[in-house]
Amino acid sequence: METAPFFAADWLNTERPIALADFRGRVLAVEVFQMLCPGCVLHGLPQAQRLAQTFEARDLAVIGLHSVFEHHEGNSRETLAAFLHEWRIRFPVAIDAPGEGPMPRTMAAWALQGTPSLVLFDRQGEMRARHFGQMADLALGAEVMALIGETAAR
Repeated sequence: METAPFFAADWLNTERPIALADFRGRVLAVEVFQMLCPGCVLHGLPQAQRLAQTFEARDLAVIGLHSVFEHHEGNSRETLAAFLHEWRIRFPVAIDAPGEGPMPRTMAAWALQGTPSLVLFDRQGEMRARHFGQMADLALGAEVMALIGETAAR
């Protein structure tokens, strides 16, 4: 796969906007979610939190991408901020930029099927995996470790 465009309209849990290039040198896991999506709340976000807690920050960065394609009226920035606080989600979360139709820009550019989705980038910033739905922790951990173990010269 290749480097993918990223369109963040706003950020939460960070003092400044972040670009995917800021993570070069580390593996990056992006949890794409909607706060009103049961699969995201029950599986995707807790798994992203476990990734952030399990791996060293020097090897793996975890961010969220709130990518709303339904129930727009219930997904305001203020509601998302309260949701992140209540669920104790501490990693940075981008708010996906609106698209031409119902699909947000990054979600469409990355050809994602829906939420929850987990997208993995290698140390050079190249998209290496897209997973839709629930994934076993052990399988994901093995995939992340393989990316961490790759040399920068790849």
